[in-house]
Amino acid sequence: MMEVIRARGLTQKFGDNTAVNSLTLTVNEGEVFGLVGPDGAGKTTVMRLLAGLMAPSAGDAWVYGCHTVNEAEKLRTHISYMPQRFGLYPDLTVQENIDFYADLYNVSRKERKDKIAELLAFSNMTPFRERQARNLSGGMKQKLALACALVHTPKVLLLDEPTNGVDPLSRRDFWQILYRLLEEKVTIFVSTAYLDEAERCGRIGLLHKGKLIVCGTPDEVKGHMKGVLVEIRCSEPRQVLASLKTALSPVSAGLFGAKIHLLLDGKPAQGLSVVNDALRNLGVPAETIIVAPSLEDVFISRIMACEGSDSDAG
Repeated sequence: MMEVIRARGLTQKFGDNTAVNSLTLTVNEGEVFGLVGPDGAGKTTVMRLLAGLMAPSAGDAWVYGCHTVNEAEKLRTHISYMPQRFGLYPDLTVQENIDFYADLYNVSRKERKDKIAELLAFSNMTPFRERQARNLSGGMKQKLALACALVHTPKVLLLDEPTNGVDPLSRRDFWQILYRLLEEKVTIFVSTAYLDEAERCGRIGLLHKGKLIVCGTPDEVKGHMKGVLVEIRCSEPRQVLASLKTALSPVSAGLFGAKIHLLLDGKPAQGLSVVNDALRNLGVPAETIIVAPSLEDVFISRIMACEGSDSDAG
């Protein structure tokens, strides 16, 4: 299988701040790879490095066989980078915006007619081709931005949090468009802070403070979580969570809506028994069950482990 993206020891520093810390990963042709992390994790910096928009402080990266520094110009013929704030022109119509990007990418007049018609149909934007971009909804603006990014038929699509702030229905539509691109063997590298979107990717990497802390398929990443995860339903979960943290010192703990998730060392039966005993001692009536970890559970536990390691090191 062809490796389309390869990063080796990729590092980016801004003064004393290390935004990307020795990132090493590969992405195969026709794959959807999700780079997952909270704000400030370094996702945008990784995107800019892979797009050849900045030279790394250390390490190397290749995208579609092009070195991101030494062959940056050649690289741009094969990729499309869609930043969080894509440069749509509000006074131009949908059609005019796509035409502008076709000019920018030197798409010939002969090629662009069919291509633009295909992209408009592909993104369900044909009825809105004469509407100014300023009058589009957030979800439609993102679909237009994607159409502009695809006008020159890139082999690799770099998407930096493309659905940030977009409503759930538009997010779903956007992902359906991405899936259809896989039929054309487009490789998609997408960053997101939404863990439900991470489930849609073939493989994911969890990024924390610029460091890749775990990588694999969503199921493989969940398999990295050791111990037993107990879900607790009770009244006043915030107060109960604080008491359980003190009483049990769990590996990780957090609120999931109105429910508490506690990760404990040991076997399932032991973990459930320990939690039930603690709740009885606190005088808290509750329902407890053992649950399979979600990506959010894994991410929280891994971040807490990293923070603990940093504290120990200090």
